[in-house]
Amino acid sequence: MTDISKPILIDIIAGARPNFMKIAPIIHALQKSRARGGRLHYRLVHTGQHYDARMSGDFFTQLGIPEPDINLETGSGSQAEQTAAIMQRYEKLIAEHPSALCLVVGDVTSTMACAITAQKLNIPVAHVEAGIRSGDWTMPEEINRMVTDAITNWFFTTSKNANGNLRRAGIPDERIFFVGNTMIDTLLANMDRLERPAFWQLLALQPGGYFVVTLHRPANVDEGGSFDRMLTAIGDATRGMPVVMPVHPRTAKTLQEINQVPENINLVDPQPYLEFNYLVKNAKAVITDSGGITEETTVMGIPCLTLRDSTERPETVDEGTNELIGTDPNALAPALDRLFDGKWKNGKIPEMWDGNTGMRIVTVLEKLLTP
Repeated sequence: MTDISKPILIDIIAGARPNFMKIAPIIHALQKSRARGGRLHYRLVHTGQHYDARMSGDFFTQLGIPEPDINLETGSGSQAEQTAAIMQRYEKLIAEHPSALCLVVGDVTSTMACAITAQKLNIPVAHVEAGIRSGDWTMPEEINRMVTDAITNWFFTTSKNANGNLRRAGIPDERIFFVGNTMIDTLLANMDRLERPAFWQLLALQPGGYFVVTLHRPANVDEGGSFDRMLTAIGDATRGMPVVMPVHPRTAKTLQEINQVPENINLVDPQPYLEFNYLVKNAKAVITDSGGITEETTVMGIPCLTLRDSTERPETVDEGTNELIGTDPNALAPALDRLFDGKWKNGKIPEMWDGNTGMRIVTVLEKLLTP
């Protein structure tokens, strides 16, 4: 006989910076559910995939996420080494202390590794941000998405595009839940809390008077010569306006090979969540190769130029403020000329990106996991 008073434990997996914005609304919704007498409890498992406090620790503080219940402390290494370490350590955890569900978010190595490990121990998997596809198999994240979705039980999606991708893969509708975007939940909940970074006055930044650049994709930053040409193109095409570039650890390695960056490009440390989104909200435009940032710029109405040939978030292009520019540095100037001429498109916010996704996910989980 089932004990209807017994707590039901969900593992929530966080491994890298993008995960933290996505899990925060789910944790907050679970806390509210539990306060109402709900049976769903969670165990926050930090895999340690990103171990730099600037890339992870600040997010727990700023987003009101409790300290992890478990830190697997896997640290750095190649993708294969990280995957193996995460799987070994998570397997030990759930073999000794099993959960009723493994909930993974996004498309980082931790997402795939924990999903595989859970399924091998007969623990079902729910994937938040399921079904997104870029079609580019050279991206490690694309492989992570495909593998995770191949073994997922329940799919929480951000868009109708993602729903379609899953249906074409043979996933039945009763396992797909179109709930919206938890990262936008986090953004909307914190819009009134955004903070100026410490260097704002030092760089003499003014609202609408600077650009934000983030680059970390291997195709853009791993080869010093091509990265140098891209930075030169950014410096030229932004017409001398200040450019703020938080430097990803991967990018920092290649920067050591470059003698000099353009004078208007200001290299800064990776920024905490509130400071980074203050920069985005007040920028003239963002130049990036990140997928998640294109979602935030879409909601904030900030022009975004993506230095990639494909995107797993086509709604940011079809509906939002984002445009795919490609990886050719020569494509930047014409695009920025349109921006300076006031000819950038006006975007709109995609369906269900309304700040209520976390609650929708927990409502579904209650129906799935409680008798």
